[in-house]
Amino acid sequence: MNRANLIAEIKRKKSFLCVGLDPDILKLPAHLTKDAEGVKEFCLKIIAQTIESCVSYKLNLAFFEALGWQGMKVFDEIVAEIPKTHLIIADAKRGDIGNTSELYARAFFETFNCDALTVNPYMGSDSVKPFLNHTNKWAIVLGLTSNEGAMDFELEKMGDQFLFEKVLKSCSEWGSEESMMFVIGATQAAHFARIRQIIPQHFLLIPGVGAQGGFLSDVCKGLLNDDIGILVNSSREIIYASKGEDFAIKAGEKAKELARDMKKYFSS
Repeated sequence: MNRANLIAEIKRKKSFLCVGLDPDILKLPAHLTKDAEGVKEFCLKIIAQTIESCVSYKLNLAFFEALGWQGMKVFDEIVAEIPKTHLIIADAKRGDIGNTSELYARAFFETFNCDALTVNPYMGSDSVKPFLNHTNKWAIVLGLTSNEGAMDFELEKMGDQFLFEKVLKSCSEWGSEESMMFVIGATQAAHFARIRQIIPQHFLLIPGVGAQGGFLSDVCKGLLNDDIGILVNSSREIIYASKGEDFAIKAGEKAKELARDMKKYFSS
């Protein structure tokens, strides 16, 4: 999916919701089997109920890889069921030396046919650039995350700037606004203005609204641009809205609620 198509879908739906699929087998409703097939049923039913409210799905690879080859088979089957009107994000946080990164890119962009992949930029340019060589695909680089550990490195000062600012500046020179997004945690509102100074037009993937303590109002006030420019991810708040047999219906209701909250940020 290219940038123009993503923006068109966001504006058509008046939603910038990304539904995070983190299917923990220990948290599946009691009536589902605690295996790869249970995960598949769980995810597909949630997709069916949330598809009209969101513009993107983010699949967390850890929950599929933990189930071995069966989990990756199910991952592939779920991706194949998501309409191409939706941006499909593989949340794998890959990043390695150049030839390895190229194989990761081929795996997720070609073999699994995902639209985007989260990327760890710690090893520098040769760990990021291979992900930028695929047409209409996106590298979503870790920028300033919402976890407590962001204090350990990302918010360390390097002279007159934070390390995360160096990451944003350098990576934005390697990839264009058509091929690169950044992960920015919703809990980092104090830095939103500075982030938009550095990368005013790049799309941002925003985790941390809701369960992690971030607020949609803060995110929209600080990070929206003329193209909307953000995808707000919600995982647990949606997919675990109910532990019963109505889990998918409740997930759909929560997704609709979040989409309604987003609609007010669009001009009529």
